[in-house]
Amino acid sequence: QVQLVESGGGLVQAGGSLRLSCAASATVFSIYDLGWHRQVPGRERELVATIGTDGSTKYADPVKGRFTISRSNAEKTVYLQMNSLEPEDTAVYYCNRNPVRWPWGPGTQVTVSS
Repeated sequence: QVQLVESGGGLVQAGGSLRLSCAASATVFSIYDLGWHRQVPGRERELVATIGTDGSTKYADPVKGRFTISRSNAEKTVYLQMNSLEPEDTAVYYCNRNPVRWPWGPGTQVTVSS
C-alpha cells in the first residue's frame, strides 16, 4: 500500500512563498502522472496542478503564474513551489497520482494571513 507524506506547509503572510513536498513510498513512481490538490473545510477537494511523466505541467486558473509543480523520480517526491500567496490559498494541500489512485496522505496545512 502506497503511503504519501506531505510536508512544508505553515503560516505565511500574503505575498509570501512556501515549498511543499510530497514523498511517496511507491515501488514505482516515474511512470505516473502526479498532482497537487487542496481542500478547504466544507468544500470539495480541488486539483490545482499536475505534472506528467514527461515533465509537462498544467495549472488551475487561480494558481496559474504563481505555483510551480515539479518532481524528482529518484527521490519519489513531488514538489509545489507557491509564490505570491493569497489568503484564498489557505487550505490543506495533498498530492496523489493523476487521476487519483493512491490512498490520501494526511496533507499539509497552508495558512495565508492578510
